Amino acid sequence: MDFKPSDIVTALPGNFFHSINERIAYYRGQGVDVIDMASGNPDRPTPQPIVEALKEAADKRENQGYTPFHGKAETRRAVAAFYKREYGVELDPETEVAIFSGSAIGIVGIPQALLSPGDVLLTADPAYPAYAAAAQLARAQFYAIPVRERDGYLPDYRTVPDEVAKRTRLLVLNYPNNPTGAIATPEFFERSVAFAAEHAFPVLHDFAYGAFGFDGHKPPSLLQTPRGKEYGVETYTASKTYNMAGWRFGFAVGNASVIGAFKHFHAQAYSTVFGAVQDAAVSAMLGSQEAVKELGRLYEARRDLLVAELRRIGWNVRPPGGSFFAWFRVPEGYSSASFADALLERAHVAVAPGEGFGASGSDYVRVNLLNDETRIKEAAERIAASGVLRT
Repeated sequence: MDFKPSDIVTALPGNFFHSINERIAYYRGQGVDVIDMASGNPDRPTPQPIVEALKEAADKRENQGYTPFHGKAETRRAVAAFYKREYGVELDPETEVAIFSGSAIGIVGIPQALLSPGDVLLTADPAYPAYAAAAQLARAQFYAIPVRERDGYLPDYRTVPDEVAKRTRLLVLNYPNNPTGAIATPEFFERSVAFAAEHAFPVLHDFAYGAFGFDGHKPPSLLQTPRGKEYGVETYTASKTYNMAGWRFGFAVGNASVIGAFKHFHAQAYSTVFGAVQDAAVSAMLGSQEAVKELGRLYEARRDLLVAELRRIGWNVRPPGGSFFAWFRVPEGYSSASFADALLERAHVAVAPGEGFGASGSDYVRVNLLNDETRIKEAAERIAASGVLRT
């Protein structure tokens, strides 16, 4: 007997990244060596002190039962200490911090905690695909502001129609940006908070790549902005900063009313985070940050090499300002999908077609910085030999 899924589930698109992974798996299943420059899975191991902290914490009896729904008190205090040290932002661990299993839960859950049918979730185009799914799950409407390379991929709120602005109940931002690698300026965050204040809605800032700014730039937190905590909430993850992708630890901080609504939703929709993972995350946040700095330097060196290699073979690309992604315009004669297909089929190099991130991505591909120097050079050689740049 087959049962029909709900209307919400039926309307959801397939997972964009799953489809890319399936294509890569198909080629590898045929014995083809594919260089994966499409995924967002960090390639470096979790720093050993964090692993050791987990091993020690797993033996503790307190971590072998259910942990508090809203996270252990010491974990919430560690998050507050982390934000104070990194961004100079004061947080109340009781009312301005929420703990959950990976930041995706916050990205999808906060809209469900705030939005009602007919409300608008406002974001940029291109954007991480989960934002559109979050609006659908909340039965809200989705509106994306086209952003352009010439504007630093920062949305211009003056282009938002009045009727959309009036119905907006949540603005979602993401800087350093996935997929473009763009970084936000303090002035842009000030404009964002002013726009939110004008229309009385909160701002959700997805700060997943907050640790990685290049060329001496430290990405700012939205909460550093004047009135930022009054209108903003920020999600953060250990997945990227500490190479803890499989550990599933994330948190949200900021406006107490938004955090309270989300915690109420989370207690019903999700479970708690394994206590040993929380203890390891505390160790990561409060311990030495040298491994984080080293990782940032590694990504910047890979960025520089990738850009240099691609320019050498005739693909004139522009370097990203942060994150571990680059956003490259495809050569003339291609769409994002056709170029991604050509790279996979002829060069055995996988990239993510930009159209999966929105209509404004139709002339771009997303390329990761998650391969070592040898593989980056090999990818460039394969692309050059394949002839895809000679359309």
